[in-house]
Formats: sequence, C-alpha cells, structure tokens
Amino acid sequence: MPGRHLWRASAPEESAAPSPYRGKRLLDLAVVCLALAPALVLCAAAAAAHLMAHGRPVLFRQPRVGRDGRPFVLWKLRTMADPKDESGRSAGADLARVTAVGRVLRRLSLDELPQLLNVMRGEMSLVGPRPTLAYQVHRYTDRQLVRLRALPGLTGLAQVRGRQRLTWPERIEWDLRYVRHQSLRLDLTILLLTVWAVLARGGTTVGHDNDPIARTSERIHPGA
Repeated sequence: MPGRHLWRASAPEESAAPSPYRGKRLLDLAVVCLALAPALVLCAAAAAAHLMAHGRPVLFRQPRVGRDGRPFVLWKLRTMADPKDESGRSAGADLARVTAVGRVLRRLSLDELPQLLNVMRGEMSLVGPRPTLAYQVHRYTDRQLVRLRALPGLTGLAQVRGRQRLTWPERIEWDLRYVRHQSLRLDLTILLLTVWAVLARGGTTVGHDNDPIARTSERIHPGA
C-alpha cells in the first residue's frame, strides 16, 4: 500500500470536481494553532484515563486512503480492546470491543483529536470526507471515486447531516456534494454544526455490519 496510489483519475465526473478554495490550508493551520494547546490537554487526560483503565497502547494508528488515493497513517486515541481468537485475529464485533473509556471518547469525538497532527502534516483538512480504508475504496463506483478529489477531513458534510446513522452510500453522496461545492462559508458552517452535533447529539458508536461498503467483518482480514 505505501508508495502507490489506490486510485487513478478515471471517473467520468472527475473534471466536474473543483479544486479546494483559496485559503483552505490557511484556515486549517489557523484553527489548529488555536486548538492545539487545549487539544493537547484533553488528549493527555484521555490517554491517562485509558491507560489506567485499560492499559497500553493509548494511541491507535491505521493506514487510510487520502486525496487522490494517496495512503497515509491516521492517528486516533485508542477506544477498543483487541482480544484475539485462536488464529490470532481480532475477535468480536467492533461495538462489543469498545471500552468503557472509549465510549465516552467516541461520544464526544475526543478520540479524533490526534488527527490534528494529520492536518498539520497536510494529509488531512479540518473539513472534508472522512478518510476510509483501502477495502472500502475498492468497492466504490466510478462516481463515488470523485470523493477522493478532496483531502479527508476531521469532520464533513456527512457528519453534520446524520453522522453514523447514515449508510455508507448515503454518506458518500453528502461527501460528493461537499467536493463540488466546497467553500470557506461551507467549511465554517460545517465546523459550527459539528460542535453542535457533538455537544447536543453525540453518539458515534454505531456498527455497519450489514452495509455493503463498510461492513466491519472484513476489517480483520489481511489487507483490509
């Protein structure tokens, strides 16, 4: 996976997808600079709580697919236990493996804070389609591949329009809409709505076992 793109521009709607608006990177860096100090404090507190309750590791790293199919390593605070079956594979459904501390972190989206490092590195943006796994991208239609024309984001249009209650195809449709209409005004609106969604509604711990694109049983297989 590292060193090669998982996707080449072949979708017929590729030319219709605009480039990021001027100033998007500046917005990312400005917000990260403002949020970095409180984020470090929250991450340290969350990591300490997870360490005391569930042990090491406290950070989770995973290869994801970025803009134009470029792979990168995504950072999160650990929220799941990792029990193994007899073959050495992770055992149990995703939701059953979420730890007590992890449920709180997910509800408040605090587990995503280490991704500010990905934003600083230019691998992600504050707003954009959420970064997905390689096996999910392999299931995209040509139309859905346009989703990869934007940097993945900490939050996005799909997250404020339903978050994990949406199926993956529904989320991708919102992401496609974002890719074609991204603007400073839209990004600021999404950031404000994200704060409201986390504080007022919460609830990101939902499974997709029956979703044809994102069912979780395949994540435990090699290469998933």
